[in-house]
Amino acid sequence: VSMKDDKKLLATLGLCVRAGKVIFGVPMICDAMRRGGAKMPCIVFEAADTSDNTHKRIADKCTYYKVKHIKITAGGEELAAALGKTAHLAAVAVTDEKMSLMAEKYI
Repeated sequence: VSMKDDKKLLATLGLCVRAGKVIFGVPMICDAMRRGGAKMPCIVFEAADTSDNTHKRIADKCTYYKVKHIKITAGGEELAAALGKTAHLAAVAVTDEKMSLMAEKYI
């Protein structure tokens, strides 16, 4: 992923946030996958600087529930800043099919 595409991806994720189609944080993403339904993630973006344990947790859940999982080049701080959050973000999930396809273009 190039730096230019990275910026576009973060901007697109910001758009998804404003549309209310994003789940923030690993615990909430895992919960949403377990529950399924309308809030089922279509794609999960993981920050580049997550711990091995967090990465394994996300990757295993995504594999089990057949959800696309992508590790991006942006770190947790950068991801949080782009999405209007103050704390470090390990992962975000997009719950809208069309919006997830829009974000995937920049990968």
